[in-house]
Amino acid sequence: MSERKKETLIIIGSGPAAWTAAIYAARAQLDPFVIEGSFHRTMVPGGQLMFTTEVENYPGFPDGITGQAMMEAFKKQAQRFGTRSEMEDVVRVDFSGHPHILWTSGDDEYEADAVIVATGANARWMDVPGEERLAQSGGGVSACAVCDGALPHFRDKVIAIVGGGDSALEDALYMTKFASEVVVIHRRDELRASKIMQDRAFENPKIRFLWNTVVTEVVGDDVVERLLLANRATGEASELEVDGLFVAIGHEPNTAFLAGQIELEESGYIRAPTSWRTATSAAGVFAAGDAMDDFYRQAITAAGTGCMAALEAERWLSHR
Repeated sequence: MSERKKETLIIIGSGPAAWTAAIYAARAQLDPFVIEGSFHRTMVPGGQLMFTTEVENYPGFPDGITGQAMMEAFKKQAQRFGTRSEMEDVVRVDFSGHPHILWTSGDDEYEADAVIVATGANARWMDVPGEERLAQSGGGVSACAVCDGALPHFRDKVIAIVGGGDSALEDALYMTKFASEVVVIHRRDELRASKIMQDRAFENPKIRFLWNTVVTEVVGDDVVERLLLANRATGEASELEVDGLFVAIGHEPNTAFLAGQIELEESGYIRAPTSWRTATSAAGVFAAGDAMDDFYRQAITAAGTGCMAALEAERWLSHR
């Protein structure tokens, strides 16, 4: 174990919330240190935007921008004001006293006067052949209809949505604005979504349902061409020609390392004791982005909470 490193403010994460917090903190001369995370199969430094090919709904980019380019720009702007960073994972924390202690996958130990947790949330995937490859390449597989659904690739095409909850039906209804047909694929024979969402979906002539069905493979060289399906009740195999696939089976916040240190919701999201504030149950620890937001999950709202967390951290530190 190396000698413990001392920091004023540590920001955990590297998505829009983390880098926005870093920009504000650096300009406030808090000398922020960002622990970005390391590369995993479905999680990379930069967050979920690293899997998004075109971002067209973030203000200031009239021609759109790739998720990768946006995150690189966020990072460069933070570095311009002196932000330092390291690509490691935070594997354990101790927020019971002060200063706060953090341990990383690189066998480093840090202490910080204040911490901002902006570790995001990962979309749950089906883990079937072809899914990850076509998601990472921008080949028509996505976990965010609101982010990607308006792209030209999906317009006037047949689109599949996997899931049976409110998020899946919200995605399905949203995609009816652009697609010629939306096929909702659900592994059960009834939906988990709220009654009002079900009624809206059943009444929409563009939406049809495949019940008791799971996707076994996503087929396509450069873009999605068809799905291989299996009926869970009969075992019958079938194919469905589609031009896009949205996976809407939930998200998992990256907060497992926080268990027992700050209050979490049953779903794992960080609980903010006061509405419209980012302070957590641990003094001097603040939360931003999708790690504490299970509702909006957009780049711009994540960036907004990153700003809020940095301002709150600055005020908290100034009063100590």
